[in-house]
Amino acid sequence: MPKIKHIVLTLAICFASSSAAYAESVSAVKPKITETNAEFVYKYLLGEIAGQRGELSLASQLFLDLAKQTRDARLAERAAKVAAYANQPAVALQASNLWTELDPNSTEAQQAASQLLVASGNLKDAKPQIKKLLAKADTRANGFLYLNTLLSKQKDKQEVLEVVQELAKPYPKLPEAHFAIAQAAFFADKVDIAKAALETADKNRPGWEVSAQMQGQILFKESPEKALDFYKSFLKKYPNANDVRMAYAKTLVSQKKIQEAKPEFIRLVESSKGSPEVSAVVGLLSLESAEYQMADQYFEQALNAGFKEPDQLHLYLGRSAERQNNDARALGWYDKIQPGEFFLDGRLSAAGVVARTQSVDKAIAMLDEVNDLTIEQQILVIQTEANLLGQAKRHQDAFDLMQKAVNNMPNSPELVYDYAMTAERVGKLEIMEEELYKLIKMRPDYAAAYNALGYSYADRNIKLVEAKTLVETALKLSPNDHYIMDSLGWVYFRLGDLPNAIEHLRKAYEIQADPEIAAHLGEALWKQGQQEEAKKIWEQALKAHPENDVLVATAKKFKS
Repeated sequence: MPKIKHIVLTLAICFASSSAAYAESVSAVKPKITETNAEFVYKYLLGEIAGQRGELSLASQLFLDLAKQTRDARLAERAAKVAAYANQPAVALQASNLWTELDPNSTEAQQAASQLLVASGNLKDAKPQIKKLLAKADTRANGFLYLNTLLSKQKDKQEVLEVVQELAKPYPKLPEAHFAIAQAAFFADKVDIAKAALETADKNRPGWEVSAQMQGQILFKESPEKALDFYKSFLKKYPNANDVRMAYAKTLVSQKKIQEAKPEFIRLVESSKGSPEVSAVVGLLSLESAEYQMADQYFEQALNAGFKEPDQLHLYLGRSAERQNNDARALGWYDKIQPGEFFLDGRLSAAGVVARTQSVDKAIAMLDEVNDLTIEQQILVIQTEANLLGQAKRHQDAFDLMQKAVNNMPNSPELVYDYAMTAERVGKLEIMEEELYKLIKMRPDYAAAYNALGYSYADRNIKLVEAKTLVETALKLSPNDHYIMDSLGWVYFRLGDLPNAIEHLRKAYEIQADPEIAAHLGEALWKQGQQEEAKKIWEQALKAHPENDVLVATAKKFKS
């Protein structure tokens, strides 16, 4: 319960200053309440009490009603913020529009109104508010940099591009305006427009790293080598451009050019003058490059320099130790992680080590001791435990665990999917099909469910027409998923369409050299008469994955 005297005094002060504070901004509509009368005090206190009791929808409506009657911008602001927090977009939009009307000079009010109008899909009404924001010289540059984030959820990217171009037109010499056009054009797949806009931005601000990074991103889509050449040329001209150097180093790592990346790591750390954040990023790049000793060096350097999230580095150091086959050291790092954001990740990683070096039961017992988990975290723990059981070939135990979990949380799509997969592994195919159909009905956009069911039919060589429809639906939902491409290739193989089978399997294998994709691609090539290529693919895959059951069985079947 609020302190009544304090609130009433606050209200009195509020009204005493309101006419002076907002005399120039308030519209011609006259307020119905001009003093702290009984009606005002009653509604205001009711709104305060409702807010304290968590009844935010009621509180926002009461504050909005008071804002309309008093024509006080501060009450409109209060209504807008409470409504936004209460996830009441209609009330929040109404309140923010009133807020901008009553205080037209408020940048915060215009931002709120713009965000809510854009979120409602009303770009036409949002444009005037955005224009007001961009008209202010002190916020204009940042406004353009934020513009595409504001508009990112709009489905019509061409419309967004046209809106951004219109908003940028009055500012032909502002590099941020051209950068905003480039971003919008990139999202709308208008690469030529994006490149031209970035070129103009560069003319207005030579050496601008933000623009250069985007140029590299666009070139990378065309060819990684083009991006690398661009970064190299830019850094030759602007050697102190550390953000671009970081992008260059990351691209080198992604292209497995580790030896070329190493000197860039060192230069980044040296130029950062001991920045723990830079050391941490360079450590992570080193970890991704499999340069584990270098990764450890930079992670520990970041720790010693006071990195703000030490447990994040403890997690990375543990993973580095695991990859160096030093399980005792890995557990030591994981055990350092304190309760908080990274604690569960640390326990899950530690469980993997314990399961591998001691026993799965010990790992599961350790995970069961982790308390105060959200629903999402509980699901993650259950999935990890089932996965550990599956890796130990204890498929019945994994099935029993998932069955119990689904009975307790029947509306979790992730658990239903995993339950279906464990059912398949123990031969309960009717349960698998039933659960996957249930999941598709529950979540029509769950691509993995369509893929799993279609692949299962193809693998058993049954219902191939339905299998093709299922997998094609999955691919529409997730067009770049190599596992789904593999499934579609396998369906075509079962249908006897070898050219289409090989085309999809090759594409999947180019994205990810997965052992089971290698098994399928090799079998399709073998049947087409390309035995030597099939053998080569299997040999390469077996070197990397000598214990994969599907790959081993396939290679053995065709061994001559």
